[in-house]
Amino acid sequence: MMKLSKAEIGQTFTVQSVEGKEKTKKFLFTLGCFEGEEITVISKLAGTFVVNIKDSRYAIDEKMAKSIVVVA
Repeated sequence: MMKLSKAEIGQTFTVQSVEGKEKTKKFLFTLGCFEGEEITVISKLAGTFVVNIKDSRYAIDEKMAKSIVVVA
């Protein structure tokens, strides 16, 4: 179990939980990021993470990446 912000590029994980403020949780839920869903880190650049969720790519900041708890 770890935070998505510590993940290596190209690794695919399963979302275990989303922590943080309700506003952050709701936003990530609208992207399809919720418990049991797979998430892949595509790239990291200047504190921005590009992730793949349900065949779509999204850019999230490091604060959001730290709120996503994943397992391999």
